[in-house]
Amino acid sequence: MADLLLRGATVVDGTGADRHRADVTVTDGRIAEIGHPGERLTGRRVIDADGLVLAPGFIDMHAHSDLRLLLEPDHPSRITQGVTLEVLGQDGLSYAPVDDTTLAALRRQLAGWNGDPADGDFDWNWRTVAQYLDRLDAGAAVNTCYLVPHGSVRMLAMGWDNRPPDRAELDRMKHLVDQALADGAVGMSTGLTYTPGMYADTAELVELCTVVAARGGFHAPHQRSYGAGALEGYAEMVEISRRSGCPLHLTHATMNFGVNEGRAGQFLALVDAALADGTDITLDSYPYLPGSTTLAALLPSWSTEGGPGATLARLADPAARERIRADVEERGSDGCHGVVTDWDTIQISGVRDGALSAAVGRKVSELAAERGRTGTEVFFDLLRADQLGTTILQHVGHEENVRAIMRHPAHTVGSDGLLVGARPHPRAWGTFPRYLARYVRELGVLTLEQAVARMTGRPARRLGLDRRGLIRPGHHADLVLFDPGTVRDTATFDHPRRAADGIRHVLVNGVAALTDGEPTGDLAGRALRRVADRQVRAVG
Repeated sequence: MADLLLRGATVVDGTGADRHRADVTVTDGRIAEIGHPGERLTGRRVIDADGLVLAPGFIDMHAHSDLRLLLEPDHPSRITQGVTLEVLGQDGLSYAPVDDTTLAALRRQLAGWNGDPADGDFDWNWRTVAQYLDRLDAGAAVNTCYLVPHGSVRMLAMGWDNRPPDRAELDRMKHLVDQALADGAVGMSTGLTYTPGMYADTAELVELCTVVAARGGFHAPHQRSYGAGALEGYAEMVEISRRSGCPLHLTHATMNFGVNEGRAGQFLALVDAALADGTDITLDSYPYLPGSTTLAALLPSWSTEGGPGATLARLADPAARERIRADVEERGSDGCHGVVTDWDTIQISGVRDGALSAAVGRKVSELAAERGRTGTEVFFDLLRADQLGTTILQHVGHEENVRAIMRHPAHTVGSDGLLVGARPHPRAWGTFPRYLARYVRELGVLTLEQAVARMTGRPARRLGLDRRGLIRPGHHADLVLFDPGTVRDTATFDHPRRAADGIRHVLVNGVAALTDGEPTGDLAGRALRRVADRQVRAVG
């Protein structure tokens, strides 16, 4: 007898094929049998799935839960969406590999993304990718994959210098990337509007991507611009893929800011031309218009050279401040994607220092009007007072671009959700049910089968997963049961930490993580590590 019988489910299997009714059994963490209703399959536990959709567990291709999973391993923000796997190490910045010096700097730089738990409250006992994956493997609600972050690697090899690496430094970077992939990373991320990744030229990235390709991984870039230079930035990423032979996954693929309204077709034409030429490309996006990042990300790259301490010193220097002001207000900072910053589009979503909490939820332009200061002066004030720890929403997206990109056959889903701050972006809690409610049920932009394939089978193929992402006998039982008529996101910009409606049951490796809409607290998730045969296996 099977451990579990899911009776009478409407199966959407992750391939894009038409739905069908079936009974599905689970034994020892795997899907055991799939039969027509009435075939008398049995199970020690039975869930009546009549009227519910059974899909593979959803895969978040762009997550920022690198510390939150260790601090809050029950992870309700994802489990309540039906997510059973997250890809960490995004945007070229994360916490492995590190040494003592770079870890201290990264903790400061990434406080707005992940918080910064004190040493006495949290054990920072890893330095390598293998050790970090071991920590994740000790128990979490969801499975994880990890991308080796280029910016963190560059810090180890050459600090925060704004220059090309010399031969020895480049060789060290190549060794660090290779070792991280040997430790189990599935690819490499780059953050080309963040320090110090933004200092890398095309040649450096081609050499590193050649190492990634040799290990069977892929390149996941946060490219140089999503604004004035968006198409040129995407073209560079495609060229890196062509020259290195490395598969390309375009993370949070967007065309934002006023300069790109209605231009998604030009971006997708570039992708289609590369695909026709034999380049291996996928992409992900989130179903919202505003973006989210740190306030410090808007600074021009020259002002962040040397790391957080040097950045704060420049913000205290009148001559440097005037140069920054001119970049931000007149020329268009490369940190703001080459676009002159419109302070009416920048809304504070979180602060590191609680004394600044009155700024949360307010636009910089509003704060400036209240204080009798310019937007850029408020920008400087917040950066200094909050020690670069402020997070923001950027209201710069376009609905027609969002819809066009999600229709593309190379599309997958990534939340890009931050979990810290008083009012983080609701995509951290709402991305997957929002696709199912707004873009499938309400607007019909995607069929249910198309949306599920983008959330499951297609990302599983990109990640090289072994027996995950589809409903097939022998596959790992990462599964979600939801009501297609009621599933919806309830997280809003005012109340961003609300769980979805309509997600009934979630299994991770065959273990119930969500039952009748409530998290169970079971921690069956595992770190999934790339191995030599280019598959990914669970360890632990």
